[in-house]
Amino acid sequence: MPITLPLVIVSSVQRHARHSFFWQFVFHTYTTAFTLVNGNGTPKAEEYSLPQKQLLLGLGAISYSACVGALPLVFMNRYALKNSLMQLVVRKLLPAPLLGLTSAFTVAMVRSPEFDNGIEVMDRNGKVIGVSKKAGEKAVMETALSRAVLFGTTFFLPEVLMYCLQRGRFVKNPRALGPVRMFVIMSVLAGMLPVSFSMFPQCGEIKRADLEPEILSSTEETEFFYNRGI
Repeated sequence: MPITLPLVIVSSVQRHARHSFFWQFVFHTYTTAFTLVNGNGTPKAEEYSLPQKQLLLGLGAISYSACVGALPLVFMNRYALKNSLMQLVVRKLLPAPLLGLTSAFTVAMVRSPEFDNGIEVMDRNGKVIGVSKKAGEKAVMETALSRAVLFGTTFFLPEVLMYCLQRGRFVKNPRALGPVRMFVIMSVLAGMLPVSFSMFPQCGEIKRADLEPEILSSTEETEFFYNRGI
């Protein structure tokens, strides 16, 4: 959070496309590095790790996500939108779902080797049964969804709250809007971090019917578990 918070704040207040692209690039670089470090860490998964491929996928995902994140401001500047409703949608509301989608996209791209090669699945006693691509896909998709909810909500909710505060004239001094915005973003991010982490358990569960036949042939267990990562 000490690094995430300032990056979220800086990314949310940009008014120029170039600046937005730069800070989106920095933001996604940080979250991608976090994803690389906190992916599935089982020993069997490490045998299949492809760091060079992951780095290339990560760089591509970061560049693409930064471009997508800057698009609303590019659109605003290019077409000089004056309508207040369009400005509200393009500048205030659209960036949040875009950030949520691009955050999920970077997770899926960087951790794609996990569902390409599979991750370890274990029985209830912690004994490794085999390597499952379906478990890897489930782990990556759950992490991507939680990341989308975390950053999408952290971008969207403060904009809504600040709009309501300004419309209701609860903040009398215009100079106080900046500190209030930072406090609101910090509060939402602090609240959303435990929510996103608790959406899916760290030790994920997958049913027998969802696993590959070659794994099922070696055991009679009905429930299997895997390390989801963060």
